[in-house]
Amino acid sequence: MKKLIAALILTAATMATPAQAADVICYNCPPQWADWATMLKTIKADLGFDIPFDNKNSGQSLSQLIAEKNNPVADIVYYGVNFGMKAKGLGVVEAYKPAGSDQVPAELKDADGAWTTIHSGTLGLFVNKAALGGKPVPACWKDLLKPEYKGMVGYLDPTSAAVGYVGVAAVNSALGGNETNFTPAIDFFKGLKKNDAIVPKQTSYARVVSGEIPILFDYDFNAYRAKYTEKGDFVFVIPCEGTVVFPYVVSLVKGSPNPEKAKKVLDFLLSDKGQAIWTNAYLRPARPIELPAAVKAKFLPDSDYARAKSVNWEKMEAAQKGFTDRYLAEVQ
Repeated sequence: MKKLIAALILTAATMATPAQAADVICYNCPPQWADWATMLKTIKADLGFDIPFDNKNSGQSLSQLIAEKNNPVADIVYYGVNFGMKAKGLGVVEAYKPAGSDQVPAELKDADGAWTTIHSGTLGLFVNKAALGGKPVPACWKDLLKPEYKGMVGYLDPTSAAVGYVGVAAVNSALGGNETNFTPAIDFFKGLKKNDAIVPKQTSYARVVSGEIPILFDYDFNAYRAKYTEKGDFVFVIPCEGTVVFPYVVSLVKGSPNPEKAKKVLDFLLSDKGQAIWTNAYLRPARPIELPAAVKAKFLPDSDYARAKSVNWEKMEAAQKGFTDRYLAEVQ
């Protein structure tokens, strides 16, 4: 644990903090991810709070919270559920149960209120068909190892970004591994490295839209957003071997400079209006709210989603360091 904390603090030392003039500071609320742009614009209109965009990933956000533990800057933080679990253990967040959280399933929230799911996504392949240069859209994880996709496949750094580690969980589970056996994933990512994989640390939506990264491990909500709002030919693929569903959560930062405002923002994220914004951005809401028919019609068929499974993220969080050590030693 001491080594993990030291590494996270070192990472945080290189990152700038948001402008202090804001009403509420949210770490990891980027405009190109999960349509935070619309969410924060709506919060400004409804609550009157200015919340600046923040382009950290989950790991970087936790790093910053640790570095600022004695003098917190952020009020709320958004990250993958595994990082929410880490944050609780490291004592950088505090208990708060947002209004509406009583309707969130027990497995999607911390019993003490340290983190609460606001939405989830299904991991798969976000593909820019035009950027494939006439090559077929890959249908399976193993297709990505073929020489024809050399230099075309991207995935976020699994040692830092939550979506990166979700990709690991998806591949590992689909290829026969589990939380005590990451060899299938390690072997797969070794193969991707030989195939000149692109490994960014930040959300790379724009790089797929531009064609710079033709195939990216990403969530359905980002792929659908591109398909229905961008100029181009984009598809989402749930690989033939299977994949996973992943919750994204929010927490109140311990010692938040603006706790009352922060609590109102957290309440809004789980409100009817807030959850509706997530559904319009092709996210699965945390509360039991049906996707609007017009939105659901834009998703892949339920038969494809049958290949998307839930895993025990508590066990996956506990296993993350072991995987990270192997990845750094054997892949990176």
